[in-house]
Amino acid sequence: MRPPLSPLNGDFSTLFNFLPIGAYRCAPDGHLLRANQALVALNGYVSEAEMMSRVKDIGSEWYVEPQRRAEFKRLLEHDGFARGFISEIYRHHTRERRWVSENAHSVRDDQGELLYYEGTVEDITERVHAQKALRESEEQLRLITSQMPGAVFAVHVRHDGAREYRFLSEGIRDIYGFEAEDLMRNPTLLARYFHPEDQAMLERDWLAILAGQVNLETEFRVVLPDGRIKWICNRSCAVSADANGFLRVGVLLDITDRKQAEAALHDSEALWKLALESAGDGVWDWNLVTGEEFFSRGIKAMFGYDDADIPNLSAELDAITHPEDVPQMLADRQAHFDGRVPVYRNEHRIRCKNGAWKWVLSRGMAITRDENGWPTRVVGTHTDITEHKHAEAQHRALEVQLRESQKMEAIGTLAGGVAHDFNNLLAAILGNLVLAREDVGEHHPAQESLVEIHRAAIRARQLVQQILTFSRRQTQEMLRQPLTPMVEEALGLMRSLLPAGLKLVALLPEAELPVLADATQMQQVLMNLCTNAWQAMDGSSGDITVALREVRVDASQALQLGLAGGAYACLSVADNGPGMDEATQHRVFEPFFTTKAPGTGTGLGLAVVHGIVRAHRGAIAVHSRVGEGSRFDVYLPLADEGAHGDAAAVPIAPVETPAPEQATPDKHVLYIDDYEALVFLVGRLLRKQGYRTTTFESGEAAMAWLRANPDDPVDLIVTDQNMPGMSGVDVAREARILRPDLRVAIVSGHIDDKLHVEASAVGVIEVMGKQDSMDALGKAIRELLERATA
Repeated sequence: MRPPLSPLNGDFSTLFNFLPIGAYRCAPDGHLLRANQALVALNGYVSEAEMMSRVKDIGSEWYVEPQRRAEFKRLLEHDGFARGFISEIYRHHTRERRWVSENAHSVRDDQGELLYYEGTVEDITERVHAQKALRESEEQLRLITSQMPGAVFAVHVRHDGAREYRFLSEGIRDIYGFEAEDLMRNPTLLARYFHPEDQAMLERDWLAILAGQVNLETEFRVVLPDGRIKWICNRSCAVSADANGFLRVGVLLDITDRKQAEAALHDSEALWKLALESAGDGVWDWNLVTGEEFFSRGIKAMFGYDDADIPNLSAELDAITHPEDVPQMLADRQAHFDGRVPVYRNEHRIRCKNGAWKWVLSRGMAITRDENGWPTRVVGTHTDITEHKHAEAQHRALEVQLRESQKMEAIGTLAGGVAHDFNNLLAAILGNLVLAREDVGEHHPAQESLVEIHRAAIRARQLVQQILTFSRRQTQEMLRQPLTPMVEEALGLMRSLLPAGLKLVALLPEAELPVLADATQMQQVLMNLCTNAWQAMDGSSGDITVALREVRVDASQALQLGLAGGAYACLSVADNGPGMDEATQHRVFEPFFTTKAPGTGTGLGLAVVHGIVRAHRGAIAVHSRVGEGSRFDVYLPLADEGAHGDAAAVPIAPVETPAPEQATPDKHVLYIDDYEALVFLVGRLLRKQGYRTTTFESGEAAMAWLRANPDDPVDLIVTDQNMPGMSGVDVAREARILRPDLRVAIVSGHIDDKLHVEASAVGVIEVMGKQDSMDALGKAIRELLERATA
C-alpha cells in the first residue's frame, strides 16, 4: 500500500504541470526528458508523449540562431544557471517564430556529475513586439518633434518634487545650448538658467504643478552662459498619474523675438502679428467664418497700397490676383483645407497699385478647425519672389541660348568638315578641266560643255567658301581698323544694288570705332544682312536702316549674348518688313534654312554672317515680331591702342640654305596628299610644267622613299597638312632629320597661329592656303623653286 502524500515529500509533478509557463528537464545532450503542458502547447503539440516522440535535440531544433544554444550551454557550464535568457525560437511542430525568456540550472549528483538541466520557458513574444513598437514609436516621435520649433518634453513628477525626463526633443539645444542627454541625466539643470527676477514666479508655478494643476502656460526669462537673455514659454499638461506621481507633457518655445516686439510696441493684439511678420514679408490672418482677413501693413505696402486702399476682406486680395493664377491658388487652398497637405503653399501674381504684377509666395496653415475638421482660421505670410521669378526666366532663356549656341557649333563643325572634303573634290574637277581643255584644243566641240562645267564648278566653289566662312575655317586678315569707314564703303555699294522702292537709311557716328576685323568679311556681313532685309520685303517698298553706335554691355547682357562685359561697337540692320515668328527666329542662322521659294536662295547668307561674327569674337542678336519687321544687332569688341590681329602674327621663319651657284631646270618635287584624285592631278600638272615629280598618298610612304633613295636629289616637298597618320608638320620634321637642307612647304585649308608656330619650329619655308585653281598651285610651287635658286 502506497504511503499517503505528505506536504514535505512529493515529486512536485502536479505543480510541474500546473505552471502557466513552460517547464522542462533535458539531458546534457539535448534529449528531452520531461515537458509540462505549457511547454507542449508552446511547441504546438497536444501531449507530452507526442512532443517527446518528435523532439530529437531540442537545442539544435529550437533556436532560430543556432549559436544561441552554445551561449546558453556556456552560461550553464560556467555559472550553473542562466536567468532571463532571451532568444527567438521555432515552435517545434509548426515552425512559427516566437520570442522566449528562459531560466535554467544544472542538476548534478553527489559526485558533481551533471545529470540533467531543468528550466522554465516563458513566451514573451507580445512583450518583444510591444517593445519594438515602442522603440519605433519613440523614433517616430523623435523625428516628428525634430521638425517642430522649440523643445517637446515628457517629464514624470514625483510627489516629493523629484523629476525624471522620459522624453526630450533635440530642440532644447537651440534654446539653451546643451544637449537633451544633459538634462535627462540632470533634471535640475534648468534651474541654473532662470532669471533671478522670475524665480518667485517659477516657484509659484512649481507649487501649482505639485498641487495637481492640469494645464500650465508660463513665460519666463533665462540667462545663458554668454550673458544673453531669452524669453521662454512653457506649455504643459498632466496626461496620467501613478502611485509615485504624474506624467506631464509640454513644449518649451523661444519667444524672445515676440517679447522684444511686445516691449517695443505695447499693443498685445498687433504684437504677435508683427512677430510673425518678422519671419516673412507680410502676414495675413484669415477668419473663414466671417470672411474677414487681416493684412499687415507689410503686405499692403508690398503692392504699393495704403492701409485704407484695401478693405480687410479675403475677397479683396483675391480680386487683384492674376486670373491665370486663381485656379491653382484655389486648388492648393482646398488641398490644405481637406487635410491632404500639411501646409498651404502657392505662388501667384498680384496686381500692384501702379498696375504692375508682382509674384508672391503665399504660405499658411489652419490653426483652428471646427468639430467637422473644417478650418475656421488660417494664418500665413506673403513673400515677394518677383526677382527670383525673373531670375528663373532669365536662367531658362540662357539655357535655350546655350543649346542654340551648341547646335550652331555642331552644325559649323559638320559643315566645315563637309566643305573641306568637297573642296578637294572641286579642286580635282577644276584642275582636270584645265588640263582637259588644253588637251582637246581651243576649237574642239567639247570646249562649250567644258566651259559650262567650269562655271558650275566655280559656283560650287563659291558655295563651299560660304560654308567655310560659316564654320569659321576660312583664313582671316584680322587688323585693327576703324569700323565706320568700312560700313560707309559697303553702304555706297549697297545703294547702287537696292531695288526700286527701298530706302537705305544710315545712322553712323562721327567716331571711327576701331575694331579687330577682316575688312572684306565685315563688309560681307553688312551686305548679307542688307540683302536679307530687302528680300524680306518681298518686292514691296520700305526702309532698311543701318545704324552704328558704341554700347556698353553689362553683366546681364553679356550672359545673354555669350560675351564678356565691356565696350562694343553695335552694327544694326533693321527693316519694316513682315517680321518673323519665334520658330523662324530660332532657326534663322542655320545653314540651308530659308523661308524663300525653292530656287531663290541658298539659306547660307545669315549662316555666313553668324560664322564671321563669332570668328571676330562677337555676337549677333535678332529682334523681330510678326508684322513689325526685324532687326539684327552685331556686337564687335572695340580694340584698344596697340591691339593687333591674328593674320601673320607669327611669321614663318625661312630656313637659311645656301643658294646653288647655277639654277637647274630639272627640279625634283615630292608632292604628298591623302586625296588620290589630287595626287594624280598635281603630279600630272607639275610634270607638264617640266618638273620631275614623285607623288605619294601618305607621309609614311614619302618618308620610306626618302630612306630608300638617299642619293636621289629632292628640291622641294609640298605636303598637305591634314592627313591620316603623319600630318604635314610630322612630314617636315621627319624629312629634315633625314635631309637637313631639304625645303618643305605645307598646304592647308585652315591656317591659324598654332599651325604657323608648329611649322616654323620644324623649319617649314612656307604655309600656303588651298589654292583656288591648279594654275595657282603651279605658280606657287614655281615661285618657291625660283626663290630657292635665287
